[in-house]
Amino acid sequence: MLGSDNVHGLNNAMNAGNTTPHQPDQAIVERSGQPEKPGALQGQVWFSVQTQQAQLLIHGRKATPDKPTIIGLVGFADRLRVIWEAARRDDPYADWWLIRIHEALESEVGFVRSWQKEMRELLSQMSAMDISIAASSRPYRIALRFANPYAYQAALLLSEYDALVCLVLTAHHVGLLESEGKTALIKSCARRIRALFTIPQSYRMLKIDRESVQLHTGRSNEARQIMGEVPADILSGARQAQLAPRKVKFPTRVAGQVALHPEPPPSSAKSSDHENDDD
Repeated sequence: MLGSDNVHGLNNAMNAGNTTPHQPDQAIVERSGQPEKPGALQGQVWFSVQTQQAQLLIHGRKATPDKPTIIGLVGFADRLRVIWEAARRDDPYADWWLIRIHEALESEVGFVRSWQKEMRELLSQMSAMDISIAASSRPYRIALRFANPYAYQAALLLSEYDALVCLVLTAHHVGLLESEGKTALIKSCARRIRALFTIPQSYRMLKIDRESVQLHTGRSNEARQIMGEVPADILSGARQAQLAPRKVKFPTRVAGQVALHPEPPPSSAKSSDHENDDD
């Protein structure tokens, strides 16, 4: 049993221990600070095709003395990048072209898939045979680094065409499709895709925006002469492409009021000979 003196000494020791500052938990200290932001998102897209017909539509063809230029997927995406940037800056003509491209992509994907269905139904007639669809032993593979989603949608269309060509060649191989029909179908679909790839070529970037077109200022009249009259619902902004970019237009009225002027140095201050020296 502890004596009174011992109890008193123990109480003093405990009280003395309570005067020691509390050390915060290190994890709590770390969580209370500003959280570190995650790094930039990165990714990579690879595109593979099985057929030479689809491969030719990726890069297109340069003009020669006896053959015209063929715009491929890469050229389409490159020109589309200009339209996408103009749409970000509120050019209604760029919005119009994006709508046209969106509608053309939907139409052509539907067209190609309808022929895919036709070919599968044709192949299903040979129910006694288990037919594997033709595929390349070494597909062509390329990395895609496009700046907007419609370029990737065009790559999707090209992959659907590639699948159709495999079906057509398979049907021809087993005798369900004659040579003329095979060639005509493959070429007609390719022709439609090439026509879609030329749509961005008719757009002209004139550095105009929706307000200048509505007020007939700037180069808006030149745009009308070259590209026609923008439909009213597109000009008003009521109709846009489903994958339209976010607008980054700088307000015109604010920009007109803002000007940068050099500020004269105070009369009492003298600049050093080396101040603001670019060297």
